[in-house]
Amino acid sequence: MFRFFETRIDFRKQPPEEPPPDTLWGFYWHFIAQAKGLFIALFALGFVLAIFEALIPYLIGRLVNALSHSSPEGIFSEAGPLLITMAAVILLVRPFGTILFRLLVNHSLAVSFTTMVHWQNYWHVVRQPLAFFQDDFAGRIANRVLQTGRPLRESILSVARAVWQILIFGAASIGLLGTQDIRLALPMAGWFTLYALLLVVALPRIQKRSRVSSEARSAVTGKVVDSFTNIMTVKLFGRRKEEDDYISEGYSRLNDAFMSQQRVNTVYVAALTLINAVFLVATGAMAVWLFSANRIDAGTMTTALLLSTQIVSMSGWVAFEVMSIFENVGTVQEGMKTISRPLAMQDLPDAKPLNVSRGEIRFENVSFSYGEGDTVIDGLDLTIRPGEKIGLVGRSGVGKTTLVNLLLRFFEPQEGRILIDGQDIAGVKEESLRAQISVVTQDTSLLHRSIKENILYGRPQAGDDAMAAAARQAHATDFIERLADGRGRREFEAHVGERGVKLSGGQRQRIAIARVIVKDAPILVLDEATSALDSEVEAAIQESLATLMEGKTVIAIAHRLSTLQLMDRLIVMDDARIVEEGTHEELLENGGLYAGLWSRQSGGFLSARKGVADEAV
Repeated sequence: MFRFFETRIDFRKQPPEEPPPDTLWGFYWHFIAQAKGLFIALFALGFVLAIFEALIPYLIGRLVNALSHSSPEGIFSEAGPLLITMAAVILLVRPFGTILFRLLVNHSLAVSFTTMVHWQNYWHVVRQPLAFFQDDFAGRIANRVLQTGRPLRESILSVARAVWQILIFGAASIGLLGTQDIRLALPMAGWFTLYALLLVVALPRIQKRSRVSSEARSAVTGKVVDSFTNIMTVKLFGRRKEEDDYISEGYSRLNDAFMSQQRVNTVYVAALTLINAVFLVATGAMAVWLFSANRIDAGTMTTALLLSTQIVSMSGWVAFEVMSIFENVGTVQEGMKTISRPLAMQDLPDAKPLNVSRGEIRFENVSFSYGEGDTVIDGLDLTIRPGEKIGLVGRSGVGKTTLVNLLLRFFEPQEGRILIDGQDIAGVKEESLRAQISVVTQDTSLLHRSIKENILYGRPQAGDDAMAAAARQAHATDFIERLADGRGRREFEAHVGERGVKLSGGQRQRIAIARVIVKDAPILVLDEATSALDSEVEAAIQESLATLMEGKTVIAIAHRLSTLQLMDRLIVMDDARIVEEGTHEELLENGGLYAGLWSRQSGGFLSARKGVADEAV
């Protein structure tokens, strides 16, 4: 039975391609529509349960009348049908409906629906471009993705189990009392009117302050995660007090926001308590007066008192649920800021997979700037022949890494285009583009998974033999064989910590080199691929890199001659343009920018031809 309800929603199915709308109702309906049959059943059950909840006090009132007009000996013969009806409602209908309601809530919606919302939020956000994640705290993005599912679910369920049921219960109660004497229904109608006015006044304030609280919570989560992620920097600089002040300021804002929210909640509950007190007194007084005037019988008076008492009892629970609804709605609205953003830089509708047969790369009149900032690339033209190995040289900030990011389509040029084997990369599938390019960066970041999973990440189907061979080629086997993590996992099964923090910079780069060896893409990008390696390991890896580069088109960003000497051509950039190009020897003979950078180097090795020190270029 449980399995039937648990499988009503398959959260793994392909999410809708369109992002959730940025309007509140549209955002809710985006997810409700995917399980609308379950929600229809939920509200139908809520309707039935509310009717029977109102019916029970009515039946008790009828039983009071039957008892007052029957002798003890004849009670079963005269009130038998009424007793059987009450027994059926209390023993069968009500329990069965309640159990079915809980099965829908607990096993179809509370788990699978929430998981579906979480999964689709992640699925959508992770497809945002790189700049999206660079502009915000990773902790805040994750908090918004993970916190939205539960509030969205709970606000819907609160409407179904509380607001909807008290509305139906109240309507049925007013109808039952009105059929006896319309004046008996007036206090209850007045209660609903005052309750509605209270909601109109209080709920927008609750919602607004809940949204502010949620924003403050996301902000402090982002700060804490940022601090933990950079814990080495925090400890190295000995700024514990300043860091404490920075985080405590976020908690102060969160505390103030919650205090403000609770003030509104308390006023709301206090006002409801007064309304309930007046309602109970008014209903009791009206019932006693009508009974004393012989307008209603004892059973009707009992029904009126039971219904009013039940509504007051329910109102406290409903008040909590209503506050919860709008607190949750505020949280959902805050999460929508991240989740409902339209996806940028997506594949065109007619995008095709990239087909790399030769590996030629052409930058045609490419210009790019970050927002309103200075132009980083200005009218750049560059052709990299199939199988050619080029080095990008220039001062920091001249656009070398930006050029690579444009090739990877992390950003799109404002002008010009980039072609690989004659195919404009703007018109190919993003995943197929990056599948054809291997990258080793200076700041190598690993996933908090095993060494094996990290090496095979680019081509999981490669297998253990290819993984081990790549580790040997990257000179990583020695340290991998000594690895063990806190849970006793060893060697290739050992986990590396968040961003690979358990490994040194050189070890992380060797894992990254092993990863691109396994991936074996036709285009290779080396962005300071050996910068974190000591001279002995670098010298050993140079041979592996030379083997890796065979038959591939290579772009290397390098500050060390040991890497640049392997290149067929050097491209020198300055002021957002290419200012020189040629071999190392040709550029030195020209006496231009490259020669000037070279002459200022220090700390490298001596060139056999020039006897000049090699330093970062």
